[in-house]
Amino acid sequence: AAIGVPDVLSGEVVKAFVVLRTGAQWAGLEAELIARVREKLGPHVAPREIKTINKLPMTATGKIMRRALREI
Repeated sequence: AAIGVPDVLSGEVVKAFVVLRTGAQWAGLEAELIARVREKLGPHVAPREIKTINKLPMTATGKIMRRALREI
């Protein structure tokens, strides 16, 4: 999931939240994910920060609660 967070220079930047699969290693994955987004979508939408979490907050209908991610 990705949200916008306030930034002094840009106004707002992208912050991404990632849930790792069982057995996946975080080492080196952050730079790889950012590079892939830059390649596929462009540098302006690449996340400046990626945070790993155990579980995404979901609504009763199965949508991601982005408002709850802003508090993490």
